[in-house]
Amino acid sequence: MDYDAIIIGAGACGLMCAVQAGFLGKKVIVLEKNDKPGAKILISGGGRCNYTNIGATHEQFISANEHFVKSAFKQWTVEDTISFFETYGIYGAEKTLGQLFPEGKNAKDVVEVFTSLCAEMEQKIICHAEVISIENDNNEYQVTYQLNGKSKTLKALKLVMATGGLPIPKMGATDFALKFARKHKLNIVETAPALVPLTITGKDEAWFAQLSGNSVYCRLSNDEISFEENILFTHWGLSGPAILQISSYWRRGQEIEIDLLPNENILETLTVERQQNGRIQLSTLLNRFYTKKFTDALGKFLPLTKTIADLTKAEMEALEQTVHHFKVKPAGDKGYDKAEVMRGGIDTNELSSKTLESKKLAGCYFGGECVDVTGWLGGYNFQWAWASGFVIAQNL
Repeated sequence: MDYDAIIIGAGACGLMCAVQAGFLGKKVIVLEKNDKPGAKILISGGGRCNYTNIGATHEQFISANEHFVKSAFKQWTVEDTISFFETYGIYGAEKTLGQLFPEGKNAKDVVEVFTSLCAEMEQKIICHAEVISIENDNNEYQVTYQLNGKSKTLKALKLVMATGGLPIPKMGATDFALKFARKHKLNIVETAPALVPLTITGKDEAWFAQLSGNSVYCRLSNDEISFEENILFTHWGLSGPAILQISSYWRRGQEIEIDLLPNENILETLTVERQQNGRIQLSTLLNRFYTKKFTDALGKFLPLTKTIADLTKAEMEALEQTVHHFKVKPAGDKGYDKAEVMRGGIDTNELSSKTLESKKLAGCYFGGECVDVTGWLGGYNFQWAWASGFVIAQNL
């Protein structure tokens, strides 16, 4: 055998797997089709890389099997991630909602940790390597790839599929792992863009477009879940952290309810204000909470020029509905070009939760985004990538 294992994909999972395998004295080679390793790591968090979340548990992940990640997270915890990076000079600075970013450093430094360790341990990373075929003969894997117009073949008893998902095709994202899985009769949970902006079309399009650039702190809800963060209006619809979060739970045709003032009760505020100064206009009251542009836009639904003392019962009900129960039915999403991750993937029932080895293909492991495990926005998907890379390495 040329190597103990061949790893396809030098993303977060593949790089962690290579390093952890090296710690165990195992020799691996990583094949990466991009011109450098860690392409998606480098753009994460706007180039700052929110590399984990201190609150990460199985509860922030979407999967057909909600318990699947528990084993991996016991083997590689958030504390393990923090300790690992601190060992190599990266200390976490906590930002919003438990997100950890490298203090005084960025995504390049995160990737450098892995490339340096691989170089030290002589774990080879080959970039510009396009895998052409994978053959499995008597549980021996033969991987043929093209490099600089020439084909080369490698052999190993173990194969690691860490090729990521479908988001951001311009960065080389493909359905390579999914095609490989289908070829070998592994079940695939239906895939879709996740953590993705949502589009608005039709009669509501112009109303949303006029607010492009405005950001509002909201609580978004559907039948499954709610998130409380900012939303961002755009010329084509809605984005921002809260929208990206709920997009993973949204299906075409469903409504989303938006509470535009989640930490206030607008009717209670109105009652108090009426007693003190009932002659102010409704627009004046709303301008305390929103930009003038956003308040003006609410004029489509509310009598902004009326004084609050003169509001009828029906108008107050409309105010409460508009502010706390604003309904929107997105037309669709911005697709894999703008999605941060993929929902769905290799069915977890096809894998051992303890080792991530395929139940049908001995010696073949799947980790990271290509598996049906999708985390929330905010470092959760990195935690899954590091944990799955670690788990696989222990079993090579």
